Amino acid sequence: MSPATAPTAVLLLMFDDMELLDFAGPFEVLTTATRVHARHAGAGAMPLFQVHTVSPAGRPVRARAGLTIQADHALTHAPAAPWLIVPGGVVDGLLADAATLRWVGERAAAAELTASICTGAYVLAAAGVLRNAPCTTHWEDADDLQRRHPDLQVQPERRWVDNGRVVTSAGIAAGIDMCLHLVARHAGVALAQATARQMDTPWQHDAH
Repeated sequence: MSPATAPTAVLLLMFDDMELLDFAGPFEVLTTATRVHARHAGAGAMPLFQVHTVSPAGRPVRARAGLTIQADHALTHAPAAPWLIVPGGVVDGLLADAATLRWVGERAAAAELTASICTGAYVLAAAGVLRNAPCTTHWEDADDLQRRHPDLQVQPERRWVDNGRVVTSAGIAAGIDMCLHLVARHAGVALAQATARQMDTPWQHDAH
């Protein structure tokens, strides 16, 4: 990456009853990759990623395990970003929220990459982002996702499925592996490996 390259902005959706690690795993991977990259980049190099957290109305959300977290932005005030990441958890509220689904669809249409973790795949499917494609989600929800969206080819044995502009991952910890894969895709395998090493996590390179 040249010193003049601007950081890649990432929108990370937050909502009540989200699975905490579905949110925190991608946040940690992308921010750690940015720190590791900075150590080796030349003087004046821009950060690799700039992660923005967003929630409906910009209010704090209460994660599934009870932790309250403040978002950076409301959906309507979120900056433009080429990446959008949707975590999972209990997504019933999101699936009934037409405004948020519309926002996800609009942002994904303008994004270079949209990714989901676990049951976040339900949100992408309901928003019309994920359709007629292979995908994955938590193994426990795979049959239900397939039943609700018969056009999808749900593959619960996969840790992630990369369709280019849309990437889905299986449950919770698989989101960490998927995000390391995205770092590798964006900035090279060496950085993804160094990020995993910094996080002291074993990166499963193989999506199966």
